[in-house]
Amino acid sequence: MTSVGIIGFGRFGRLLGQILSDDFEVKAYDRTTHGDQYGVEFTDLEVLLKEKSIFIAVPVRSFKDLVLQIAPGLSEGTTIIDVCSVKVYPVTVMEEALPDNVGIIATHPLFGPDSITQPNGLTMMMNRTRDIYDMFDFWNEYFESKAINVVEMTPEAHDQLAANTQGVTHFVGRVLKEAGVETTDIDTLGFKDLLGVIDQTCHDSWELFTDLQNYNPYTLQMIDKLESAIDTVRGKIIRRD
Repeated sequence: MTSVGIIGFGRFGRLLGQILSDDFEVKAYDRTTHGDQYGVEFTDLEVLLKEKSIFIAVPVRSFKDLVLQIAPGLSEGTTIIDVCSVKVYPVTVMEEALPDNVGIIATHPLFGPDSITQPNGLTMMMNRTRDIYDMFDFWNEYFESKAINVVEMTPEAHDQLAANTQGVTHFVGRVLKEAGVETTDIDTLGFKDLLGVIDQTCHDSWELFTDLQNYNPYTLQMIDKLESAIDTVRGKIIRRD
C-alpha cells in the first residue's frame, strides 16, 4: 500500500497527515479549504473514497452524517479507521451504517498537536472492530514503528477508562479556567503544574470539549464522583471562627 486517505483536516487531521506523509502518498478531503501541507494532496471526496485505508478525523458530532454520506461510495477491500476520542458511539455508527464488505478499525490516538512533543511517549488505543482485510496488524506495526505504544482494548473498556483519565482532565481544566485560576507572583511548583493542565486542555475548541463529554456514556458517572468528592472534602474542612 502506497497511499492513504484522510477525511477531515482540522488540527488532528493535519497532525495525522504530517505523520503519514513520511511513508505514504496522503490524499485529504475537508469541506473547508485549507492551505497546502507538504506531502498531502487535497482532492474531492469521490476520488478519496477509492483509497483502501481511509482515516476519518472529523468532530464526533459530525461523524454519523459523514459515515452515512460515504457508505454508498465505498467499495470492497476498503478499511475505515476512525480517530474519535470516544469509541462506543462511533463504533456503533460504523457497524450499523457501513457495508459488510468494508473493514473497520477503531482507534484513539492519545495525543494531539499540544501533546505530541511531550517526553513521556505516545499511546494509541486500537480495536479490531471488523478487520476483514487483516489491516489491524499492519497499522499496529506502523504506528509502533513511529514510537507510538499501541494498546488494544474494547470500545466499552476505552470509554470507561477515558472518562476517568482524559475526560476528567479536560473537565477539571475547563472548570479551573471558568473559575478564573491564573498565574500569580507566588506560584508554587504544584500550582504551575495545575496551570499546565489548563493550558493543555483549553487550546481546543469548546465544541471539541463538549463532544468529548457528551458522547462518552460514562461521563456523568465521572462528574457525579467529582461532585461527591468535593462535598466530602469540604465537609472535612475545619472552620475557625
